[in-house]
Amino acid sequence: MDSRSERKRLVVGISGASCANLAIRLLEAMAGQEAWETHLVVTEGARRTLEHETSYSFQEVAALATQAHDLRDIGASIASGTFRTEGMVVIPCSMKTVAGIAHGYSENLLLRAADVTLKERRKLVLLARETPLSLIHLKNMVELAGMGVVIMPPVLTSYQGAASVEAMEHHLVGKVMSEFGMEFSKFRRWTGERHLAGPCGVEPFGARLA
Repeated sequence: MDSRSERKRLVVGISGASCANLAIRLLEAMAGQEAWETHLVVTEGARRTLEHETSYSFQEVAALATQAHDLRDIGASIASGTFRTEGMVVIPCSMKTVAGIAHGYSENLLLRAADVTLKERRKLVLLARETPLSLIHLKNMVELAGMGVVIMPPVLTSYQGAASVEAMEHHLVGKVMSEFGMEFSKFRRWTGERHLAGPCGVEPFGARLA
């Protein structure tokens, strides 16, 4: 039997919000998960954001995934609920994409894949990225949270003593992977123990809890 048929599948969507580098970090981390494969779909806005915010071309990002799907291909495997996946993450997730998912507006493959994830009652994680948030944004996210969607804004943390932006990115990626039952070697869980000072020698907040 082909070992690929036994692998778990995660759909990864990238939309046009800032923090496109998080998607690259996740795909890199997922490449080390031998029991998993990734199915990538990228919006036109995300392509532009990748170009502005990273040194990666779209082709290089697509190569990090097990399979990359055309945004216009609404007949792709991930557009059907009969294609088994463990769920989907949109990283980062723009407010336009949040609105599209919340209201079932499946105009492209990313939105259709998210709609499928909801209707099949699979896990959907959105790294919703915007600040400040309008009442429209908040209402859409409340609507999705009521459906069981995990809303995970990519907020910075200090308690893990991260000494670089890269370490903070790895922390966020680890939290995403944890939602799907995976462990990431670069993810540092809180243990209650005092950590080393963070950036600029600032003591992590968690160290003050003792």
